[in-house]
Amino acid sequence: MTDQDVGERRQLGLRDLLRIREYRLLWAGQLISEAGDGLTNLALLLLVNALTGSTAALAAMAIVLAVPSLTIGLVAGAYVDRIDRRRIMLASDLLRAVVVLGFIAVGSASTLWLLYILAFVQATIGTFFAPARGAVVPRIVPAEGLMAANSLAQATRVIAGVIGAGLAGLIVGLAGQFWPAFVLDSLSFALSFLLILRLPASIGRIRFEPHAAGESVRHAMVVGLRTIARSRTMTTTIAVLAVVMLGLGAINVLFVPFVVVVLDAGTAWFGPLELAQSVSMILAAAMVAALARRFRQTSIVTVGVAAVAICIALMGITTQIWQLLLLLFAMGWFVSPIQAAVVTMLQQQTPDAERGRVMAVLQAAMSATSVLSMGFAGIAADAIGIREVFYVAGAIMAGGAVVALLGYRGRTAGAEATPAAAQPVPE
Repeated sequence: MTDQDVGERRQLGLRDLLRIREYRLLWAGQLISEAGDGLTNLALLLLVNALTGSTAALAAMAIVLAVPSLTIGLVAGAYVDRIDRRRIMLASDLLRAVVVLGFIAVGSASTLWLLYILAFVQATIGTFFAPARGAVVPRIVPAEGLMAANSLAQATRVIAGVIGAGLAGLIVGLAGQFWPAFVLDSLSFALSFLLILRLPASIGRIRFEPHAAGESVRHAMVVGLRTIARSRTMTTTIAVLAVVMLGLGAINVLFVPFVVVVLDAGTAWFGPLELAQSVSMILAAAMVAALARRFRQTSIVTVGVAAVAICIALMGITTQIWQLLLLLFAMGWFVSPIQAAVVTMLQQQTPDAERGRVMAVLQAAMSATSVLSMGFAGIAADAIGIREVFYVAGAIMAGGAVVALLGYRGRTAGAEATPAAAQPVPE
């Protein structure tokens, strides 16, 4: 199969996608709830800073939010493949709507422990919702629309994050209070619940072999890992993303000191810098269907990772803030197609009854290498310098492109796909 052969099947665009009622409901729920997440995430950091003024406390909150995907994610994926996925999403939204209201009770440093516990609980519930949603999308969207669906999901995540963070800054800045942000987030989960409630019950039902009904959670996890191990495309895809995050995690930690200290730019530049990458990611998301008509998903991942690696390395030699802005804008054009292609490949390669576990493995692998990279970033920056860490990160990510090039050689995106893996549920 050549890249041109991809165009033989008409890829659905965003307009085609939004004509599907079930997908519109799922997408609207995502937009609302993730805007609430962006609102709460920033509000939590602002609250911790206001109560403690400690960078260690802020780092602890970041770790608390990251740990569930590492420790509970695989178990969550196994349950997503055992229980009605629509019910999991509904229960997750209801539980999170209640949990975030608990943040209001934290008003002093002495009750900060409660904030950490509630944040951990909320993040844990999220580890069930995310793979359930990822597993449901192929039940709603035809195979030729998955690239567009996953691209729109990424663009929505970016837009919602910007909206939520902007609201948090506005609420805390003008009102001087944190509780309105948490109330709004609770309402966003309630609205998402109502939208998902309108989805047909059939999308949550899982197709599995009769012998799998009574298997233990541990055995279910092992089966999921074996499914991944048997597919070179899936193992390559997960390995590539893990390597990418091994480089990118350090950049996320050192980005602020790089801008403020190395480039000697003011904090006012963070808004334009985030906007530059967000705009290109959103524009790229609108073009993913066109890319899918011309190129294989494996090609999109390989070329995209190589391009991002070059952008990261070039950031290390920037001397002016406008140069960094241009590089972030350029990088955004590759990020959305990479993420859309990765999720689409895994959805198409995985049997419906194991899709939740595969999505959970992807998230766990990315979280593990990201945390490892973030932990190493501070030590490396002190030892060799911030610019040099950018070079190393670029080299690591280039290694991810090499893994993709070798692992995908002789493979097509759908070479190992289960025939019914990406078919929507018949009404």
